[in-house]
Amino acid sequence: FKGDENSINKEKLILFTGSSSIRLWVDFKNYFPDHNVLNRGFGGSETSDLIYHAEALIYKYDPKQIFIYEGDNDINSGEKPRAILKEMRQLLEMIGNNIRNSDTPIVLISAKPSPVRLHLKKKYLILNRRLKRLANKHPNVSYADVWTPMFDQDGTLKPGLFIEDDLHMNKKGYDIWIKVIAPLLLD
Repeated sequence: FKGDENSINKEKLILFTGSSSIRLWVDFKNYFPDHNVLNRGFGGSETSDLIYHAEALIYKYDPKQIFIYEGDNDINSGEKPRAILKEMRQLLEMIGNNIRNSDTPIVLISAKPSPVRLHLKKKYLILNRRLKRLANKHPNVSYADVWTPMFDQDGTLKPGLFIEDDLHMNKKGYDIWIKVIAPLLLD
């Protein structure tokens, strides 16, 4: 993305960043045709990686709204929810200090469930509760729960939401995300 800030339309830019669940959203712009959206997800990312790359992935675009998907890989790599929250607080503070509008709305997207990582469900639920609590403490931060709608009423993960690796979503999985995320986009 080096040097692309001059070719990006920054007017009312809504930035999505975080791990591969964002990066692999290949038909991303088709989901939000009435918004100026930019996908800056990168595979394998953890919250600490986004902190490290914040200048290149967030600040230089000076977005009017930011959606962040982090925590999924952090939990899988053994990081504790408390440590992830500490990094997320640091990231929110850094964003507030480094973009023009320190009150830019930020949406924290919950960790998603996936068949291959369902054995970590308890840790993901703890992380998601803490992300929601963190969002509630900041007037410009919201929380998008994509975890809950990916389950059936009986508590089982909905079938057919993932590609062959049972980690990354297919169109059906992203369609669920859209129902949660679309109402949160600013005009």
